[in-house]
Amino acid sequence: MFWFGPRQGRNSLQVRLRLSGNPMTDRYVIAIDGPSGSGKSTAARGVARRLGFRFLDSGAMYRALALKSARAGIGAQDGTALSALLDRTEIELDGERVLLDGEDVSREIRTPEITRLVSVVAAVPQVREGMVIKQRACYPGESFVAEGRDVGSVVFPDAAVKVFLTADPRERAIRRAAETDRDVETVLAEQKERDARDEGREHSPLIRAPGAVVFDTTGHSIEEVIKRLEELIRQATQR
Repeated sequence: MFWFGPRQGRNSLQVRLRLSGNPMTDRYVIAIDGPSGSGKSTAARGVARRLGFRFLDSGAMYRALALKSARAGIGAQDGTALSALLDRTEIELDGERVLLDGEDVSREIRTPEITRLVSVVAAVPQVREGMVIKQRACYPGESFVAEGRDVGSVVFPDAAVKVFLTADPRERAIRRAAETDRDVETVLAEQKERDARDEGREHSPLIRAPGAVVFDTTGHSIEEVIKRLEELIRQATQR
């Protein structure tokens, strides 16, 4: 296990990695999980860019479905209706854009309303089962960095590198509040509720995947986080 926290330095690192890329194609899947505000989305996008990998934002896919369900007036916990809706939904991740049935919804899926709704929709077992199928079908033959809450434990359990990012709860809330221009205490309260849902749900809970590298990002800049991830991935994939 690799743990890099705010009180630890380089000399304390211990690395034990299992490489499972395809030696015939040099295709690698990098899985980065963690709670909201841990820095996983920004870090995953940044390290993918540096390595020349694609970026799979699993959270954006759930947000797109949450948006479509809200537009259709479907209940956030109606598993049967949500599953049927997902079956007839096309979600495309095109660089920085998220396309929902061909419509660019990149901004609309980031509203506070969708942020509150998505954690409920994403907890529905039928939704997670269907989304896993869609996520595994992304980027065939290409290396990519995937981020989310179960990409290492459920979606890509054989990823070449699995990382679990975490951070102090208040720092996470401060980061999220700065991104969304909202009150820190409000964000912190919502964050506690979402953490409880994500960690307590029966289907695909938020957990550290077996063999995952744990990285506490508290007190670290995003540039430091990206650099550490890049070093780790290059070591594992010998790139």
